[in-house]
Amino acid sequence: MKKRFNLVMALSLVLAVFLSGCGFTDSPKVDEGKTDESKSSAKEKVVNLSLANDIPDLNQVLTTDGISFSVLNNVMEGLFRLDKNNEPQPAMAKSVDISDDKLTYTFHLRDGIKWSNGEAVTAYDFQYSWLRAMHPDTAGAYFDILANYIVGGQEFADGEADESAVGIEAQDDKTLVVTIKSPTPFFLGLTAFVTYFPLNENFINEVGEDKFALSYDTILYNGPFVMTEYNQAQGVTLLKNKEYWDLDNVDLDKVTMKVIKEQSTALNLYEAGELDRVYLASSDVDSYSNSDEFGTETEFISWYLQFNFLEKPFDNLNIRKAFQLAYDQDILTKTILNNGSAPAYGLVAAGVHGDGNKTFRELSGDHVKMDVAKANEFLEKGLEEIGELPALKILTADDTIAKDTAIFLQSEFKKNLGIDVQIETKPYSGRLDAMRANEFQMGISRWGADYNDAMDILSLWIGEPLKGLRGNYYNEDFKNLIDNALVEPDESKRLQMLIDAEELMLADDGALGPLYFEGKAYLQKPHVKDVIIHPYGASIELKTIKFVE
Repeated sequence: MKKRFNLVMALSLVLAVFLSGCGFTDSPKVDEGKTDESKSSAKEKVVNLSLANDIPDLNQVLTTDGISFSVLNNVMEGLFRLDKNNEPQPAMAKSVDISDDKLTYTFHLRDGIKWSNGEAVTAYDFQYSWLRAMHPDTAGAYFDILANYIVGGQEFADGEADESAVGIEAQDDKTLVVTIKSPTPFFLGLTAFVTYFPLNENFINEVGEDKFALSYDTILYNGPFVMTEYNQAQGVTLLKNKEYWDLDNVDLDKVTMKVIKEQSTALNLYEAGELDRVYLASSDVDSYSNSDEFGTETEFISWYLQFNFLEKPFDNLNIRKAFQLAYDQDILTKTILNNGSAPAYGLVAAGVHGDGNKTFRELSGDHVKMDVAKANEFLEKGLEEIGELPALKILTADDTIAKDTAIFLQSEFKKNLGIDVQIETKPYSGRLDAMRANEFQMGISRWGADYNDAMDILSLWIGEPLKGLRGNYYNEDFKNLIDNALVEPDESKRLQMLIDAEELMLADDGALGPLYFEGKAYLQKPHVKDVIIHPYGASIELKTIKFVE
């Protein structure tokens, strides 16, 4: 690899509601010429949005959540970017050559692409970033979104090979050659994802490994906007990036995205004119459904009840199956949520690609659906095996939707199983931390698809190493199905492996309880146009939004 990459010096995802024009404290000064502050505030095109939860981590190598992804997607950019039809289009790359065997991708970078400090973005920045994301000393949970596909990536991540064995070569500043393991139809879409964004090695060394991405000025930007204010618990302010290659197609001068966890608070701000777009709580949908400002959207987001295999009583199969079958997904979506969400009887979200004629969900069918009689049969068997149940808790985040879901489950378990379950509420990042640390029995969790394929979500449960966020589930047969599907060139055989894997983890092993596939009802001000919400990857595109007087 080129000398610009120095691993010794290196180290180491949904936007829900939109927000308020209140300024943050301690606003920083912005370098002249880097943002569009020459306009008076009266003429600025400003859109005020909000986030439904705190921002866990803006280190693109380490982050795993939809909220952080949605912020990063608008201040950073990969080789490709998703368009309004959710198809990847050239971004930092102006073009790509794909070999006849579909294994070698030669990306040609644009002229004039720059970081927000004026330095050129180069192919070496991509090579450095991707290797950093896979290196065992610096990698995060998303290392496999690279290592699963790039030749030598897994061996490098395992510490069994050096960087020279990895199929990533920056031939010069403008040319990046990537070799993948097997034909992957969605690979260009992957290059639009956060973990595939570039990083500037010199900048990270200057700010320090331990400070990188902790504040707005310890991130270097190459996307449509730059961040000028950042507080994990409060939100961010973004200004147009004057160094962005496609600046002429960025209409907004400024965007605020402030954390507002209560939907009622967000709605009040919207009504007061301090919010330009807001998601509605289920109790408000009927009141606003006839408004010209009302709309709905869907994303490839699966909500589920994660059981922890390392915590009693969910180390017992029959107990897991009892809780799996003891709640009504239809009532949850139609009565409790009332926002366009669909009941989930499997894990892979409705709409995810299948065979081109049917979606994966249609092909795989239903695996977990309420059956109170069977639930009690499983409960009786489980109690015979383990004795009495310990005190039980459901861990949940503290936003409105997650809390409402927890209260519903609490009621269902009492009604259908006769079991009292307490609710433990934490901030979103606190819920993630607790699950990673195995400090939970059951946790309400969610996954938003990063790319349009069932592999995206199913591969999370391979269980090596065991992960609290995935309930510490491990089945060697499941892992073999996923591993084989990753390298299977026959698409129909690959698809069947994924269908078999979903059935195994849900119907046979009771790994988790599917809840629903997320839908949202929203209000949007008439002066805000062309909002794109992607069903997978990072959800919102700020670049396309138009401010109409």
